[in-house]
Amino acid sequence: MEYEDILYEVGGGRATITINRPEKLNAFRGRTILELCGAFERAGDDEAVGVIVFTGAGERAFCVGGDVMEPTRTMREKREGHILGPRLASAMRNNGTPIICRVRGWCIGGGNELNIMSDLTITDDTGRFGQAGPKIGSAPLWWGCQLMPAVVGEKRAREILFLTRHYDAHEARAMGLVNEVVAPDALDATVDRWCDQILRRSPQGLRMAKISMNTRTDALYGSVNAGMELMAINHVYGPEPREGIRSFQEKRPADWRRFREGEGPEPR
Repeated sequence: MEYEDILYEVGGGRATITINRPEKLNAFRGRTILELCGAFERAGDDEAVGVIVFTGAGERAFCVGGDVMEPTRTMREKREGHILGPRLASAMRNNGTPIICRVRGWCIGGGNELNIMSDLTITDDTGRFGQAGPKIGSAPLWWGCQLMPAVVGEKRAREILFLTRHYDAHEARAMGLVNEVVAPDALDATVDRWCDQILRRSPQGLRMAKISMNTRTDALYGSVNAGMELMAINHVYGPEPREGIRSFQEKRPADWRRFREGEGPEPR
């Protein structure tokens, strides 16, 4: 595959997959997800690769989720996402190779879902984490709602998902969203050190450990599948996502009052 939205590098037993849209804070579109699917499948099938580093280009963000400045507008486009989203999650969770998420800057919305789908996360002090779903009339149903309670516990997960707060790197580490926080100038060296330690371990042992630990949350796939379908319908036909996305594009607060005060949604 010719990559347009990502970078893919292999060397020294390590594959590095980089979302390469820094001008968009590495927000992903359909093509980005398709390319990530291919890259993670490629790395997972490469016996020379013992660890995968997943990161974002530039200094400002790992990933801020879907590109709401270029939202999908038709059911066909949404159904393509319905197929590609779970395919990417499977390519990350089921390939048996440990994935280290390297975070600098924003890790929000679908970007944070990619973070929690990764096995390990190392961030520097600039890391900022959180979900955005209810801010834009949606919910993080692409493994966010499903995995978050397993990662941070039920009460904290509900706080993250309902209040859509942003958490700094140290708060994220305290709740279990990341494994390690370092100074910005130590980020790459720390990632290198963790990769080296993983590469000194048995490939088959790592594979068995990863797949076995995934067994409990693999049972949540049905919820993800239903969630993707709900998002496809809601984002195309739902008035609340329309208001959420429009408010973001217009750089104004969303107006949710009419959905609670009996005025009803505005005509489509």
